[in-house]
Amino acid sequence: MGMAAASIPHTGWERSMVKEYDYLIVGSGLYGSVFAHEMKKRGKSVLVIERRSHIAGNIYTEKVKGIDVHKYGPHIFHTDKRAIWDYVESLVPLRQFVYSPIANYHGELYNMPFNMHTFYAMWGTTTPEAAAKRLEEERAPYRDTTPENLEQQALKLVGPTIYEKLVKGYTEKQWGRPCSELPAFIIRRLPVRFNFDNNYFNDRWQGIPEDGYTALVERLLDGIEVKTDTDFLDDRDGWREKAERTVFTGCIDEFFGRKAGALEYRSLRFEEEELPIENFQGVAGMNYTAADVPYTRITEHKHFLKTKSPVTIISREYPRTWKPGLEPYYPVNDEKNSKLYEEYCTMAKEVPDVTFGGRLGTYRYLNMDQIIENALHDAEMEEK
Repeated sequence: MGMAAASIPHTGWERSMVKEYDYLIVGSGLYGSVFAHEMKKRGKSVLVIERRSHIAGNIYTEKVKGIDVHKYGPHIFHTDKRAIWDYVESLVPLRQFVYSPIANYHGELYNMPFNMHTFYAMWGTTTPEAAAKRLEEERAPYRDTTPENLEQQALKLVGPTIYEKLVKGYTEKQWGRPCSELPAFIIRRLPVRFNFDNNYFNDRWQGIPEDGYTALVERLLDGIEVKTDTDFLDDRDGWREKAERTVFTGCIDEFFGRKAGALEYRSLRFEEEELPIENFQGVAGMNYTAADVPYTRITEHKHFLKTKSPVTIISREYPRTWKPGLEPYYPVNDEKNSKLYEEYCTMAKEVPDVTFGGRLGTYRYLNMDQIIENALHDAEMEEK
């Protein structure tokens, strides 16, 4: 959650003489847009600035040949909290969508998460009892170990066959280092189901905005002043002077000039292709788990909303090491980076007129419903 602090009180006359806005929101992704929306509802003046040429951050979608393309990777809104679902549905219509990705290992296809379909394809087992017995045999040699890294943790959870085919290569591509060098906590658990349920998420409500995620953010920012192609860091002091409070949704270490050191992130590259066929892979997401395939997944966007079109759009997703100038996607929450983040949290206390929010501002991997919930909470705290 953002590190909110109470605003410095001013009379209306003093504010108009000193500041142009009550709130400056840096970033038009989901957290910043929800926060801006809530502040506008409370009668506050808000300015949103965005470094990119478009709004909506990483949930940005764009029409290509009539297909809503998730330009920064697939996003499925899912939640167990009815209030969060209702909040989004009050802004845009949601279409039910159940994410059921397929894992592709050298042409062998397996259902995700690991379930009876997976075990049948892997071992030929046809009953839950037979599948559970085989899985226990696979895990037995590792049962009494205390995992010191991700590889040992995965072997203890699912054994060597599933680990080698469906976990190892994908994970090493995703994080850019061997599983034996990754912390065990990354996969504290791997979902195993002894049924034929292909629903990737367990949440009760799942869906996608019928008109794409950009439409959702447009509704959130309706009536709010927005400046795109505008980098806060080019003139941070000047921008902060414009508002009583600043809400920063970029990288927290970047806000402080990385004076304590750079936090680590993983980045992505997307290779988009239009194909002159109606159906390329028959599913929205296919994960490529072999280490010798350079991308981690292919997304076929038309399957999200069951779009009818004579062509299809696919995106190959290539993980890569983040460096300044690339988009940061995933925080690397290992022990070293967690300690460094705590240093930046200490620095954040020294700027009480700034709230840090969203994935990058709080250096946490957050699902969309968590981001919305955090933004709503932080907006409410501003009133106290």
